[in-house]
Amino acid sequence: MYLEKIKTDGLSHLSYILGSDGQAAVIDPRRDCDIYLERARARGLEITHIFETHRNEDLISGAPALAAQCDAKILHGYDPKAPVAYADTAREGDRFSIGQLRLEILETPGHTDDHIAIVIHDTAHDDGAVGVFTGDALFVGDVGRTDFYPDRAEEVAGLLFDSLRKILALGDQAIIYPAHGAGSVCGSAMAEREFSTVGHERQNNPKLQIAERDAFVREKLGEVHYQPPYFRLMERANVEGWPAAPRVLAPRPLTLDRLDAVDCDVRVDVRDPESFAAGHLPGCVCLPKDMIPAFAGWFIKEGQRVALIANTETDLRVAMAHLVRMGLDDVVGGYSSVINAIAAGHDFRSLPTIGTEQVRERLEDNRDTWTLLDVRAADEVKENRIEGAAHIYAGELNEAWTDLDPGRAYTVMCASGKRATIAASWLASKGFGSVDIYLGSMGAWTAAQD
Repeated sequence: MYLEKIKTDGLSHLSYILGSDGQAAVIDPRRDCDIYLERARARGLEITHIFETHRNEDLISGAPALAAQCDAKILHGYDPKAPVAYADTAREGDRFSIGQLRLEILETPGHTDDHIAIVIHDTAHDDGAVGVFTGDALFVGDVGRTDFYPDRAEEVAGLLFDSLRKILALGDQAIIYPAHGAGSVCGSAMAEREFSTVGHERQNNPKLQIAERDAFVREKLGEVHYQPPYFRLMERANVEGWPAAPRVLAPRPLTLDRLDAVDCDVRVDVRDPESFAAGHLPGCVCLPKDMIPAFAGWFIKEGQRVALIANTETDLRVAMAHLVRMGLDDVVGGYSSVINAIAAGHDFRSLPTIGTEQVRERLEDNRDTWTLLDVRAADEVKENRIEGAAHIYAGELNEAWTDLDPGRAYTVMCASGKRATIAASWLASKGFGSVDIYLGSMGAWTAAQD
């Protein structure tokens, strides 16, 4: 028998390939899906089944593309309002054989209406479940978000409570295999660890400590989650079925002259925030490559043409892979030599940084002409904030910038300065002429108070 986790960094997406006696099943494949065929064939396995635990909101499913290459059957949960065009429906109690393994379906709505969990049984030792693919219902250290149906908020939170009890009933011995790990936008309190059991989660997962259904519902209703605009694209793509990812996940190389001439809607600099702040080409938005999954969907619209700027060709490939997995395919090319461009005399911009003392002085003296703009998430601001700071979540500046005065001065802050650089770069790209970054941000402010 064989079970392997395939992790997609950035998105913190976890998919799986499970095999026995020449057969294999894939659970929640990503769009660039060749890896599953490669792993299966290396072990002499034929992929016969592809399961989706739910309609993903944060990445495009690779199930249609993978099935086209291996003639596998795709199984998806039931949602009469949004039936998945490319899949057969799996219902509670359905069973599927993968060699010696038996996979059974549990309907586990709450995160989404179509959500299912897939329980693993070993027919040679069939005294309870060996494991369960929990999708976005149960994570290591957290449970799924329930904000996708705002008009049914209490109902779906209650449904998740019921679904979690189904999973807990499988027994403490069952290993859990979630669809995401720490860093995913699908949960905010996941453990760094990506392995656990039902028993360990029962004892240690804070959300599972809430024994009363009404209390659980109140807890979920109190959560604050953000939904990037690209989630709507993911919903459509994962109902209709999306084309396979480009075979080559690398942008067309651009010289500096070609970069200056290329027709694009957004220039995205994927270098680290410090490098961007020190010097970048005019008109660029800062989206560090490891932050693309969290923020690209706020600042890049479907169909927009994107030029990428990085330090290395490897970074360009990583950035493009992130974008393609989110359905943002229109990458017109990539340039990887900012320092050389600046050294050759090309025009460049920088974003100034300031420290705690300057922030404190401005709070005391410059309120009429200056704003300290906090771009952290609402729950962070609720926990600890600087009196006098305005708050707009970094992603929501994609539209909220139009409500700001471009003639005013802004210092942008977050927890450390990374999200602040993204936000400041967006404002600068929109013509805000006096923008700087609070270096260290809330971390530095808190340290200065100790």
